[in-house]
Amino acid sequence: MDIQPGELLRKIDSPSDLRKLEEKDLQQVVNELRQFIIDIVSENGGHFGASLGVVEMTVALHYIFNTPYDQLVWDVGHQAYGHKILTGRRDIFHTNRIYKGISGFPKRSESEYDTFGVGHSSTSISAALGMAVASRLKGEKERQHIAVIGDGAMTAGLAFEALNHAGVENSNLLVVLNDNCMSIDPNVGALKEYLTDMTTSHTYNKVKDEMWKLLGIISKFGPNAQEIASKIENGIKATLLKQSNLFESLRFRYFGPVDGHDVHRLVKVLNDLKEIPGPKILHCLTVKGKGFANAEKDQTKWHAPGLFDKITGEIHKPANAAPSPPKYQDVFGHTIVELAEKNPKIVGITPAMPSGCSLNIMMKAMPERAIDVGIAEQHAVTFSAGLATQGMIPFCNIYSSFMQRGYDQVIHDVALQKLHVIFCLDRGGLAGADGPTHHGAFDLAYLRCIPNMIVSAPMNEEELRNLMYTAQLDEIKSPFSIRYPRGSGVMTDWRTPFKKIETGRGRMICDGEEVAILTIGHPGNFAVKACEELKREGFSPAHYDLRFVKPLDAELLHSVFSRFKKIITVEDGCIMGGFGSAVAEFMIDHNHSSSITRLGIPDQFIEHGEPKELYHECHFDVEAIKNAVRQQVGESILA
Repeated sequence: MDIQPGELLRKIDSPSDLRKLEEKDLQQVVNELRQFIIDIVSENGGHFGASLGVVEMTVALHYIFNTPYDQLVWDVGHQAYGHKILTGRRDIFHTNRIYKGISGFPKRSESEYDTFGVGHSSTSISAALGMAVASRLKGEKERQHIAVIGDGAMTAGLAFEALNHAGVENSNLLVVLNDNCMSIDPNVGALKEYLTDMTTSHTYNKVKDEMWKLLGIISKFGPNAQEIASKIENGIKATLLKQSNLFESLRFRYFGPVDGHDVHRLVKVLNDLKEIPGPKILHCLTVKGKGFANAEKDQTKWHAPGLFDKITGEIHKPANAAPSPPKYQDVFGHTIVELAEKNPKIVGITPAMPSGCSLNIMMKAMPERAIDVGIAEQHAVTFSAGLATQGMIPFCNIYSSFMQRGYDQVIHDVALQKLHVIFCLDRGGLAGADGPTHHGAFDLAYLRCIPNMIVSAPMNEEELRNLMYTAQLDEIKSPFSIRYPRGSGVMTDWRTPFKKIETGRGRMICDGEEVAILTIGHPGNFAVKACEELKREGFSPAHYDLRFVKPLDAELLHSVFSRFKKIITVEDGCIMGGFGSAVAEFMIDHNHSSSITRLGIPDQFIEHGEPKELYHECHFDVEAIKNAVRQQVGESILA
């Protein structure tokens, strides 16, 4: 990829090079950095709008603060592309999110400038506060700690917990609030309305602007103009907002709102804030996708648009005329609408991912019954539990890796009370280029150990529809989990009539001899192809799709263990405690004596890459299954 940085950007190999420039040159750096991001992402893909929106902020932060000694923590990481480019990764940035390339998120092992590994939202204030307290305990009084958090991420409980704690710590902590009214989809909730009130109050802003103009005139009469301005401004905030400032109430000193796209203004403000001790917050107004017209107009679509023409803005589509199977998430989105039209008790819940999980389809069709609760997974789970106590049937759709954040609520608020909440876990298995922070590796293991929980995974789109239909039936009296992967399934003709699936009942896909392959979820399709190819080689493995990790199909497993002495389990979840472990436990508990080969995600964090690359690395793709069968049959022949 031959994309060259601009005249100034090519000279910046670290923030120390940036700090050698004169302030008047920073706007050129901003322009070149924004264009470089556009150039690379248009040809390579990745997150787009979030990083474009913080280019000025990124330049100003690294220009004013002595990074990496001063510690800069980015929230989520979607917004950190400019940070990566300025911190020594410009020439390898084209490998971003590519297998064996650099991560799409800040990562401590990748750079000393990545002070905290991120990928899930709302962690920055807690982490930066921990760093600030550590610096205070070590006597590093001049060290600065900055958390850059989006207004969408501020809706999570963790962010408020950190703000509550930070307000009573006498530490050098600066929270930069990137206010663009967006996460992936538009932000929701009272906090968003509060910030909007602050930024759109015509009276407040008019008086504030006039006050600064007046002070600019009288400042020559004395050095105290800034002090006077601060006192007047605080009075205006309290009076015109008819309440004390939310952040001031938490003992933060509040500054703003300021234009997050005025790099010179940001430099001045950040330089002033360096000299103010204690916790403080800078409220910056930005536009997600700034500098690329299409991304500014449709911010959700351009969060991560894939490859596109940087001149015309046309998003490239695969040159494949054949109809392709739908994404699992879209099957979920259309199916929940079909079910909700027939069952008035169904409600859809998502924590800030309506487009990602396709609940936006239901939001359009029946907005009063599809609810976005903001980035708040814990709340989403317990809110769903509350709905269930009143006879509603909530479909709580949360990405598998995000469900980890609501684990206590799943146990304490749902399973313990045996409430009929249906958890639809999107992005189960390996999530591709998003990497280890987003791989849904652990849900089968962490859910199957919970009493009262039904744990299932569909092999294809038809099975997903039938599991969703089954889960909402009145006869189901307990929590029901359905997990499925990111991306497309295997069926182009998937709108089949609903059929009830008996809870805990698996099925035989094909009969065979010598070896039985047991699968759960989407990897069953790998086994289907492996069996087809193995039969051409003279092998004849049997294949069973278990459908449920909990409860297991005891009748089917007794039959399998009585017929086969060689068993292979295949899953796209962690091999420690997952589906294969469940089968092995069943064998031991019932005194069977077959040998089991378990294929799945090994006991390590898997990096980013294309799904096929990661399936191969984890040894549960078609070739891995074929090799396991060959080995098992070979051992049988030798025996």
